[in-house]
Parts: sequence; structure tokens; C-alpha cells
Amino acid sequence: MVSPLLVADIQGTIKQSFELSRLYSLVAVYAGILAVSMVCTYFQAMILQKTGQKILSQIRLDTFTHIEQLSHAQLNQIPVGKLVTRVTNDPNSISYLFTNILVTLAKNSLVIFPIIFQKFSRHVHRTVNNARTDVNTYLSENLSGMKVTQIFNQEQRKMDEFLARSKRLEKTKMNRMFVFGIFRPMVYMLFVTSNLFLFYIGCKGYIKDTTFLGQTITSETVVAFYMYISRFFNPIQALAEQFDMLEQSFAAAEKIFTILDMVPEVVDEPDAIELKEMKGEIEFRDVWFAYNPGEWVLKGVSFHVYPKQTVAFVGATGSGKSTILSLICRNYDIQKGQILIDGIDIRHIKIASLRSHFGQMLQDVFLFAGDIRSNIVLRSDNVTDEDVWQACRYVNADGFVRKLDGGLDEAVREQGNNFSAGQRQLLSFARTILHKPSVMILDEATANIDTETEVLIQDSLEKMKNIRTMLIVAHRLSTIQHADNIILLSHGEIMEQGTHQELLHLKGRYYQLYTLQFRKQQLQES
Repeated sequence: MVSPLLVADIQGTIKQSFELSRLYSLVAVYAGILAVSMVCTYFQAMILQKTGQKILSQIRLDTFTHIEQLSHAQLNQIPVGKLVTRVTNDPNSISYLFTNILVTLAKNSLVIFPIIFQKFSRHVHRTVNNARTDVNTYLSENLSGMKVTQIFNQEQRKMDEFLARSKRLEKTKMNRMFVFGIFRPMVYMLFVTSNLFLFYIGCKGYIKDTTFLGQTITSETVVAFYMYISRFFNPIQALAEQFDMLEQSFAAAEKIFTILDMVPEVVDEPDAIELKEMKGEIEFRDVWFAYNPGEWVLKGVSFHVYPKQTVAFVGATGSGKSTILSLICRNYDIQKGQILIDGIDIRHIKIASLRSHFGQMLQDVFLFAGDIRSNIVLRSDNVTDEDVWQACRYVNADGFVRKLDGGLDEAVREQGNNFSAGQRQLLSFARTILHKPSVMILDEATANIDTETEVLIQDSLEKMKNIRTMLIVAHRLSTIQHADNIILLSHGEIMEQGTHQELLHLKGRYYQLYTLQFRKQQLQES
């Protein structure tokens, strides 16, 4: 604010008395002001960048943490590509708001133009963000399923679908450029008009002192006023250049808050307790559950699992077997009934405490990029290499691990793609055993592996029998013949339950399934 007055004073000194000493003093003061301004600008940039990066990291952390708290049902509704965009791309857009645009807004007195223009531009940015998210979601899904695309010779169709989404994104971006192409010339036109008016007044002032609105206008006044006009319009011009990013930041913030505003469906009750030890007793009391309202997956299911028992669930696809295992871990909340662990309703146990007592082996094993050791250790603290090797020996995984060049340090690629399905399952089994769970859950754990690996896993399971509670879901009835209790489900209801021999004597649905599989096995062997 001071420098325009100094420049005007310098100009007046030159025009009138030309006092050299006074001129030197004014120039020195002006140079000092410029130096201070440069230092302040430097520290402003450093502080803003540091603040912006902290805010960016916090937004990413808050978004990722909130996603971790969402229930399985909520996560199933959101494509992975969309979640990736919310955690990566959108925070980047918001960070620009804190590092650049807010300063411009603070300097800008004439905010009425962006406020009016905002009504027209916000919709454009929403469409761009939606189109970008659509592209990211499509990429995430199809890159993961590229092998299937190649197997079914669908490369051309997938390319056409991707091209259509890319064209849609291109079109929305062109629409955005058209809208913002209008805003910039408007601001520039105001700036030029002001300068032309000042030029007219200034020309008269340089010829002779003139008056405007009853005030005397000198050449010094014109110089100072010109600098003030430039400083007045510079932030507006900068905002015109940055308004695209400003609206992009607002649109990105809206997308992030759609995630942050989602209320987790499965949360700890206010009076939830820590379960330090678990005996492994599980009871379902008249449990009703539906993923979608009115579409019951479980209908009045009741059963009792005693500590250290092995209980198997069998039945056709969609009968509710895997759902029962998910409900025990409280991945979902039931609509009616009760699920008890050691006589305590699981809703009265803290979720983290409850799940820490379970070990799960699923049909689809997920390994993280890293090495074998980090994938087996995962959530355990203070674990030695000897503990890891002991877990590998217990599940018969040490044989193939020792043959690897790196041993426990052998690299694991994304999703463990450099290992066979059987090897991945053995590593998953070792990871589960290392945590010493009170309850073992096996959901079709041997469905996609070779016979040799299945024998190794079955041998390990026999060691664990009567040591901890085991819940098993299996289609191959030969793998669960020695279970203490077998529960046959059909359309969400328990049809039969008992030991293998008891169910065969009933000669009901289990007998039919076993006979069918036994005959099929005989035909394959012959």
C-alpha cells in the first residue's frame, strides 16, 4: 500500500525540484520495502506449502480411516476405483485451495464476480469429477480382470468401452474450458477499461493540473492511482486464472465429504467391553438376517457350538453358510435374534476385541506386496523369525518356503501372483496360526487348491482338533466327516444337524448329497 505513494513522491521530486538527496532517500526506502516484500513472500509460500501438505495428509488419513470403519455392506456399494480416487486424486485438488487460492481470495476485494460465476461453474466441475471417477473405476476393475478379458478374447470390446468413457471425460473437460474461457476475458475487459479511463484522465494531468469530481488531479496522483488499480485487479486476474482450480477443489471436497458423511453401520455400543479371553462357545438364537430389506438370507437360525468343537456348515450355494461366518465376526449386524460368544451378546463386545480372537482362512487369499515375513506377521507385535518358522512348520508350509532363494525375505508381488494358489493358502494358514486364535474360521479354504496341498491343510487341521473351536464351510463332504457337528442349511434355514454318521442314518438331504458326491468320486477314479 505504501509503494505507490513513494513512486508518486519520486515522480513529483523529479518533476518539480529534483533534490538528489531526497531522491536517493526515497529510492532507498522503496528498495527496502521491495526487499521486505520479497522476504515476506518467501515465508508466505513456505508456510502455505507446509500447511497445505499437512492438510492434504490429514484429509487422506481421515478418509482412509473412515473407509476402514465402514461395514462390509457399505463397502460393497462403492467401487474400489471410486474409493481410490477419493483418497488420492481428490485431496490433491483440495490442497491447491490451501496453498494458492485462499491467498488470492484474501487479497481480492472484488469477490462479487467469482460468487456470481460460481453458480454456473460448479455443475461443470461436478460432471468432470464424475466422468473422471467413472474412468478410474473402470480401469481399476478391468486391470484386475485383464486375464479374464484375454481368455474370452474381449480386448476390442473393453477398448471400445474405455474409449467411450475417455471421450465422455474429454467432452466434460472441453465444456469446462468453454465456461472458464468466458470468465477470464470479462476480468481482463474490466482491467483494460479502467486503464483507458485512467489514461484519459492522466493525459490531461500531465498537460496541466486538472480536476475530477471537484478534486485536483496531478501527474503524481495519476501514477499512484495507476499502481493502485494494477494492485486491485492483479488478484482478480490471478483468481481468473485459478478459478478453474478453485471450483475443482470445491467439487473434490464434495466428493470426499460424501464418503466422510457416511455413518458406519457396525459400531461399538457405548457399553461395549473388552474380551480379554475367549473360550470359543458360540450360540445363535433365532437369528434373522437380510442384506437387503425383506430379502431374508437367514430365517430363525439357532444352533450351539461348544468350546473346542469342530462344526461344519454344508448346503447349496446361497443357503447362508458364509453369511453365518460373517455374522459371527460382526461384519454385519443382524436384524432379529441374538449371537452370543461365551454367553455375551457380540454387540456388547468391542469390535476390535471380538475380531482379535478369530482366525480366518477364506477361499480367495489376499497377500500384500512385500515379503513372506510381513504377510505372515501382519498384525502381530514382538514376533521373532523362530515364531514365524514354527507357524510355517505347523501348517506344513516350511517345505516350500525354505526352497525359495530369499526364504522369509522372498518378495511377494501384488496379491501374491508369484505364488501358486496352494502356496498362497498355506501362507494364509501360517498367518492365521501365528496369531493363536481362539476360533478358527475356514470358508471354502480348500476349494481352489491341489490335492497335495489339501492333504497338508487337512493334516494341520487334525492337529488343531479339540485344541480350539473350528467353524468350517465346505462343499466337499469328504473334508468334514470328522466334525463334531454338521449343520445342513437350505434357503437360510437349518434342515438337519448331527455327526456324519447320524446324518447318514437319517437318510435325508445330507445322505443324498453325500451319496451323489461319493458316486461322482467313484466315477472319476474309475
